Amino acid sequence: MYKILKAEKLADKIFLMDVHAPRVASHCQPGQFVIVKMDDKGERIPLTICDYDREAGTITIVFQEVGASTIKMADLKEGDSFRDFVGPLGCPSEFVHEDLEELKKKKIVFVAGGVGAAPVYPQVKWLHAHGIEADVILGAKTKDMVILEKELEAVAGNLYVTTDDGSYGRSGMVTATLEDLVNKEGKTYDSCVAIGPMIMMKFVCLLTKKLEIPTIVSMNPIMVDGTGMCGACRLQVGDEIKFACVDGPEFDGHLVDFDQAMKRSQMYKTEEGRAILKLQEGDTHHGGCGNCGGDN
Repeated sequence: MYKILKAEKLADKIFLMDVHAPRVASHCQPGQFVIVKMDDKGERIPLTICDYDREAGTITIVFQEVGASTIKMADLKEGDSFRDFVGPLGCPSEFVHEDLEELKKKKIVFVAGGVGAAPVYPQVKWLHAHGIEADVILGAKTKDMVILEKELEAVAGNLYVTTDDGSYGRSGMVTATLEDLVNKEGKTYDSCVAIGPMIMMKFVCLLTKKLEIPTIVSMNPIMVDGTGMCGACRLQVGDEIKFACVDGPEFDGHLVDFDQAMKRSQMYKTEEGRAILKLQEGDTHHGGCGNCGGDN
């Protein structure tokens, strides 16, 4: 069992947990993920590592209530435990293996959308620890949905917060801020890392292609099983077929077919909906609406 040492609500439907998992903490790198399972019958949930403390033997995860399993997971408290906590899985971020002196010459910008701030944080923290100050654009729908601002501010070269509704920081999408930084404020970047909702990553990539900034994206949002067996995270990257869980989760954003990936992710919505209804209505949920199929 893997004990939860800290459980905190960061924003509406967004939660942070510190989990005691010494073996995972001793080997993980930025960009990798873990698979958590609440109990014997629980669903396997892949989550990108938000932070790690090798000395304390802890892993920090951040997740959002989306389906029935994450809704149940949000009820776990400090002192509770996960049945399984497997990792580290996936490939580390590319810069971990780059020559440090060459890396220090690069100007890097991270674009984090919503819960994407969680996997962005350990990457920026790693760079900061190695003497590299990266810029970070942190986007959210509203002020109340901004997460990990203080943590990112402590390790970023410059932090630019933007909200869709203009309630905090800059007003507008993350793409507007990135475009302003380059075209109006004279910033130049050699590399961009974008992590967030797929639609956000798609439009960041369309912009960075125009700005000629090489861009890496994380395809964690489409993972289901996390081991390469289910095929749910199959995606087209240029002329190749890749699987986010075993080949990624990070890929060249200018080569990813986002439209295909988003279309594939819609395939599971009906099943997710049935699971949520069953969770909410319990034994009273027997279908009959003609749409969800009940327990059939």
